[in-house]
Amino acid sequence: MPVRDLPRRAPAILTATLAVVLLPHVVDAQSSGQQPPTITLPTVVVTAQKEPAGVKSIPGSVTAVTEATLASVGVRIVSDAAFFAPNTFFTEFTARKGSNPRFRGIGASPANPAVTTYLDGVPQLNANSSSIELLDVSQVEFVRGPQSPLYGRNALGGIVNISSARPSLSEWTGTVVAPFANAASREVRGSVSGPLSETLAMSFSLGKQEREGYTTNSLTGNDLDFRSGTFGKAQLMWVPKQNWEARVIFSAERDRDGDYALGDLDQLRAAPFRVARDYEGYTHRDIKATTVMLRGEGEHIAFTSSTGFVSWQTEDATDLDYSPLPLATRNNAEESVQFTQEIRAASPVNAPLQLSDSLALKWQAGVMLFTQGYDQLAVNTIAPFVFSPFVDVPIQQYSPEAALDDFGMGVFGQATLILDDRLDLTFGARFDHEDKEAVLGNYLVPALVPGSQVNSERSYTNTSPQIALAYRPQPDLMVYGSLSQGFKAGGWNPASPPGAEGYDKETAWHAEGGVKGTLAEGRVSASAAVFHVSWNDMQLNVPNPFVPGQFYIANVGEARSRGVEFELAAKPHPQVELFGNFGYTHARFGNGSVSSGADVSGNTLPNAPDYTAALGARVERPLTDAVTLFGRAEAVFYGEMQFDDANTASQEAYSLVNVRGGFRSRYVFAEAWVRNAFDTRYVPVAFPYPGFTASGFIGEMGRPRTFGVSAGVTF
Repeated sequence: MPVRDLPRRAPAILTATLAVVLLPHVVDAQSSGQQPPTITLPTVVVTAQKEPAGVKSIPGSVTAVTEATLASVGVRIVSDAAFFAPNTFFTEFTARKGSNPRFRGIGASPANPAVTTYLDGVPQLNANSSSIELLDVSQVEFVRGPQSPLYGRNALGGIVNISSARPSLSEWTGTVVAPFANAASREVRGSVSGPLSETLAMSFSLGKQEREGYTTNSLTGNDLDFRSGTFGKAQLMWVPKQNWEARVIFSAERDRDGDYALGDLDQLRAAPFRVARDYEGYTHRDIKATTVMLRGEGEHIAFTSSTGFVSWQTEDATDLDYSPLPLATRNNAEESVQFTQEIRAASPVNAPLQLSDSLALKWQAGVMLFTQGYDQLAVNTIAPFVFSPFVDVPIQQYSPEAALDDFGMGVFGQATLILDDRLDLTFGARFDHEDKEAVLGNYLVPALVPGSQVNSERSYTNTSPQIALAYRPQPDLMVYGSLSQGFKAGGWNPASPPGAEGYDKETAWHAEGGVKGTLAEGRVSASAAVFHVSWNDMQLNVPNPFVPGQFYIANVGEARSRGVEFELAAKPHPQVELFGNFGYTHARFGNGSVSSGADVSGNTLPNAPDYTAALGARVERPLTDAVTLFGRAEAVFYGEMQFDDANTASQEAYSLVNVRGGFRSRYVFAEAWVRNAFDTRYVPVAFPYPGFTASGFIGEMGRPRTFGVSAGVTF
């Protein structure tokens, strides 16, 4: 069988693999003549709506990836877990700061995301700080659909909710794991957690990783996209009495990575992981974050406070023409400091307000404010005669020298009436107001043409409503429908064509209906949903025609997205877990939509795969009383995706297969693993780049086949 046919036959190969690993369990059950023990899937609690609730009770689409699953899959960054959620896709560069989640075709600029990542309740207002190494994480939630009625400005498409594990108040525990892989990849991670007293506990974790690059510069023979990072997290938790808790979490990450692996799209497909350029740059990033979380719960009210401080700096240098010729280079420095504060009151988790014998009320209300300061200095150095055949000296293009300052506040509330524990009617709304100031400079040195200066401010307000209805005909079955509005504030582009410095807010109405339930006496969990999204004044990241490799946000008009989602999880045997999901998205620009001066009506939205799907299994088998063998396999599928709004370049459908297996005992574990087992070649991110490239596009290859071993100890 040709290697190129392997990805297309992945489902059959995976099915055969599962049959092999499941057969011994079937034989054992038949030979013993005994019925398997009663088993059920564990209950999963999420905080998708800010208060803890069972995932099956949420009238919306939520995929929760638990701590056990994160460890089982070997998830190190959040995008590694994205295949568990249908209609979820990350446009991700080799540079760690370039990771942007997209739900149901909804995405936007990193500086104004449509899907915001929350780390322990703190929103990452810029995507530069959202994709970090995951340490001591208890759960990752992919919450699809507009969450603006609760979360506000940048939750139009949904949120990614990441929660840290709580330190242990009962005993000292710890883990050290060391993965080693091809491309000279080596890593070590360690964590420890335990009580300092009856009411005080702490945890500490630290990691270090390095690897060579996957992409080679043909001119020098050097690898470009290497990585080196150090990261850590410390946490202190105080529980003075039952139902009262205070946590302080500090995390930091320092990345010193290589250059972007960008190259001409056609040349990459002809010679994957090989580029040719005369200049080799770097991408550096430093992040520090401190979070203070307080929660107290009384008989009639629960109180929470979340305070977040986030600061980050990035610096990257790259060959702007991405060719062997010395035409242009770019140095870009960005930094930001943000502060967020949310105070919220709610009914106790398991004690709604009882209005009558058959009617109860759950409620929550809160206020949130934030400040964000952002500075950017980017300088393009253009070689003689490139800017003009009459200019024989180097040109420095400052695009931009910018300072942006934001202040915002939001007031929100949500109430759910519960009738006979069968019918839930939810109303919610949030009011947001933002003030944005900008000082922008774009100019040349020497000043061959006049530069542009902007010193101005804008304000934005919005009210985002929500209504949802959920009905439980049986305790283990729920049918729901919802209608809500998403909101994304307008703002300022640090660099853009003249007259496009500012952009307006974007809103979208989202209708969804679905069903959730459990089957087979709790051994099977399933959900299905249909959705329709309608945008107004859609914000789109479009290329700046005057500055190569630079984008700005523009309002392009209307758009529509509709589709379906299915999720399934099963535990047919105490030692067997199965899962599968499928999502279909039909995302198109509306009539009259104009992008970069061209009519894009009816075109497919960029970076929105037609479908996503995944299926997989995990199997355990005791070898002795002290040692257990385990294996895991999954196949992931992505449909065709357009790279630009004009739909002139695309990535065809592709699939990836991951396999891992090993053993564990009480104190020691080891495993071997392969990601992208059939070495599928694909381009997950590309964008228009006229002028410097023959194809008019540049892109980066997706991660090649990687394989390695991991070993560790626990106590």
